[in-house]
Amino acid sequence: MGKSESVSVSKLIEDLDLMNYTPDLDLRGRRINTKDVNRPALQLAGYFEHFEENRVQILGNVEYAYMSKISDEERGGRFHELFRYNIPCIIYSRNLKPSEPVLHEALVAGIPVLGTERPTSEFSAEIITYLGEKLAPCISIHGVLVDVYGEGLLITGESGIGKSEAALELIRRGHRLVTDDVVEIRKINDHTLVGTSPEITRHFIELRGIGIIDVKTLYGVECVKESQTIDLVIKLEDWKKDTEYDRLGLEEEYIEYLGTKVVCHSLPIRPGRNLAVICETAAVNHRQKKMGYNAAHELYRRVQENLTKKSEED
Repeated sequence: MGKSESVSVSKLIEDLDLMNYTPDLDLRGRRINTKDVNRPALQLAGYFEHFEENRVQILGNVEYAYMSKISDEERGGRFHELFRYNIPCIIYSRNLKPSEPVLHEALVAGIPVLGTERPTSEFSAEIITYLGEKLAPCISIHGVLVDVYGEGLLITGESGIGKSEAALELIRRGHRLVTDDVVEIRKINDHTLVGTSPEITRHFIELRGIGIIDVKTLYGVECVKESQTIDLVIKLEDWKKDTEYDRLGLEEEYIEYLGTKVVCHSLPIRPGRNLAVICETAAVNHRQKKMGYNAAHELYRRVQENLTKKSEED
């Protein structure tokens, strides 16, 4: 399985547009390693058994109202106990402001204190989703990922076989590029793989004989996408005369990434085949199967009914 990365607190502040109430703290080395969050109501009351100190701590109206009813000295003492643990950061929601005793204890302990205007439940869901994606197991593979009619189509194959050219034609037909050449695949949960592009190659396509093109600049922002679930894999390979290829599609073939299986079609390449049209058809056909209709099974049913009918007539 691929490695899980950690997220720096400074990156969290930037991506979620958080306020930093402790700007003098050095955030280097301050990282988050789990997607779960905690609301430290029991800890502020003095109960630290089973406390998950590696989680981001979020304070909402309930915790804030409780701490407002005690003196500044006692409040500082409560947070002094909380900050003895190496928590990544503490975040105030609903535009609530930390008091001076809290900021003092945070600066002494080196714990970042952040803030957001968003409601507590809404922000908790947002940060869990954000961290879940950033901390998911990740691998990098060679291929192209395109959003075709809402289906994430991962095109793989040997170098020079035509993956980028197929992606470019799909873009010209109104579909959206996620990444070319390198696809970073993250396992969000047991059934979902999400593909993204490395930041350095985002929106770029390499075309042999032409060079690097910027899809976002040439075709517009509507032709690119930051991430996409991977629903179908098209594996391009050189056509071989003696190789038998599936012509009906009664049985699905799969490829596995990070322990998750994805439907995979092997597509033999011959001169004159329109890869973009075939990829579009594969994406629509895959969506149709997910909606409960399988053309191969329908053909098989019709053939069986016809054979039964003929046998009865005989």
